[in-house]
Amino acid sequence: MIPGPANAITDVPGIRVGHAEAPALLTGTTAVVPDRPATAAVSVAGGAPGTRGTTILAPSSVPTLVHAVVLSGGSAFGLDAAGGAMDWLRGQGVGFRMGSVRVPIVPSAILFDLATGPAPAWEHPPWWELGRQAAAGAARSVALGNAGAGLGAKAGGLKGGLGTASLAGPGFTVGAIAVANPLGSVTLPGSRAFWAWPFERGGEFGAVAAPTAPVADLDHDFERFAAGADGEGSAPNTTLAVVATDLALGRDETLRVAMMAQDGIARAIRPVHTPLDGDTVFVLATGAVPVRDPIATVARAGMMAADCVARAIARGVYEAAPAAGLPAWRDLPA
Repeated sequence: MIPGPANAITDVPGIRVGHAEAPALLTGTTAVVPDRPATAAVSVAGGAPGTRGTTILAPSSVPTLVHAVVLSGGSAFGLDAAGGAMDWLRGQGVGFRMGSVRVPIVPSAILFDLATGPAPAWEHPPWWELGRQAAAGAARSVALGNAGAGLGAKAGGLKGGLGTASLAGPGFTVGAIAVANPLGSVTLPGSRAFWAWPFERGGEFGAVAAPTAPVADLDHDFERFAAGADGEGSAPNTTLAVVATDLALGRDETLRVAMMAQDGIARAIRPVHTPLDGDTVFVLATGAVPVRDPIATVARAGMMAADCVARAIARGVYEAAPAAGLPAWRDLPA
C-alpha cells in the first residue's frame, strides 16, 4: 500500500474538501463533500463531544445517505456551520426531496478553539456563513495546517492544525482528513518525534529519527495534560476526523471502519479520548468499488483508515504555523 497521488482524502474519487476561516477570531470550518450521496457512519470516543445530525447514523436509525460532513471550530456555536453547508447544498439541488423542498443530510462535529484567539466578540456568530463558504469552495486540493477547522487548533503545547493522508489498497482507496486539537501530546516526551512516527510515509511529517530506546518519562504526557497546556488548567479540546473510501460498504461495515479508525487517534496522541476531548471519526463510503470479501476487505480498510488518521494528525501539526503564542512543531529544538 502506498499513498495516493496527492496523499489526501481527495485521492478517493468523488471526494472534495472546502475550507473557510474567520481570522480575527482564529477559527474556521471544513466541509467534506462527496459528489454523490455516500453511506456514512460515526464513532465517538471522547468524553465531551459536540455533534449534530449523528443520531441518523446510528444502527437503530433508518439507513440513509449523507451529502456532506462538516468539521468546525467555535465549540457549540460552530454547530451552526452545518446549517450553512446545508443551505448551499440545497441551492445546488442537493438533498432528499421532501415535497417541493430539498433537505441535505449533513452530520457535523465541533472542536473547542474559543480560547485560542482573542476573547470572542461578534455581532452575529460567523459559523453559519463559514459552513456555507466551505461547502461552496469544496475542491480536490486540500490546504493543510492553519486551514479551515485547523486555524485555531492547538495540540497540547503546540499549534495544532489540519492534515490529510491516503493509502491505495488492492483495488480501492482510503483517505482521511483530521483536525488535531487534542489536550494530549502528539510528540514523545523530550523529542520532536511524533507518536505516529511508525506510520510515516515518505517524510510527510519531518522524517524525525525513530527512538532507539524506550521512552524514559511516560508520565510526562499526563502531567502536562493534567496541568493544562497553558498552565492554567485544562479546557475542552477535541480531535476530529473524516475517513473516505470508494468501497461499496453497508452501514454496519462502514461503522466497523469508523471504530477501527479511532485507533489512529490513539496511535497519534497521548493521553487520548479523555473526559475533556470530543474525539469523533466519520466515515464516508462512496460505493464505487464492489466488495467481494466483506470480512477481509473491511478489516483491511479499517487498518488503512487507522493508519491514515494517525498520519493526518501528525501532518496537521507538522504543517501548522505558529499563532496566538503557540509555537509550531518546526520551532522545536532539533
